[in-house]
Amino acid sequence: MSGINTLRPDPGSTHKTKRIGRGPGSGRGKTAGRGSKGMWSRSGSSQKRGFEGGQMPLHRRLPKRGFTNIFKKEIAVVNVSDLERFDNGVTVDEGALRKVGLVKGHADGIKILGNGKLTKKLTVHAHKFSGTARKHIEAAGGTCQEIQ
Repeated sequence: MSGINTLRPDPGSTHKTKRIGRGPGSGRGKTAGRGSKGMWSRSGSSQKRGFEGGQMPLHRRLPKRGFTNIFKKEIAVVNVSDLERFDNGVTVDEGALRKVGLVKGHADGIKILGNGKLTKKLTVHAHKFSGTARKHIEAAGGTCQEIQ
């Protein structure tokens, strides 16, 4: 029976680590494979990301463009055709839209767009409505109520 104490790597799958800087007989003594003198022979030698040997790095040669608007509002968009999945006479609000997966994540508001057809009478609560969406909902006998 084999135990965890008898586990070994397959023969030939591992190699002994080469011990460098341990005398001239090892073949890697004295400078230990680092060459002679210079920055790379010293300990702690490293370069910054993007360093190009003193040449102006690419990330500094390219111009900066644009900005991030910190006042941007994320508006979730729902089409009239998506409202067809609700039952007739139901009130559709943000909670109902989230429950069926039409609105996900963070949203500062919901806008209903007029793409598609609607045959059911629904009361829709949203922050904004497009003109065609309002027409489709009211033509089906429903009402549009804007949330502030």
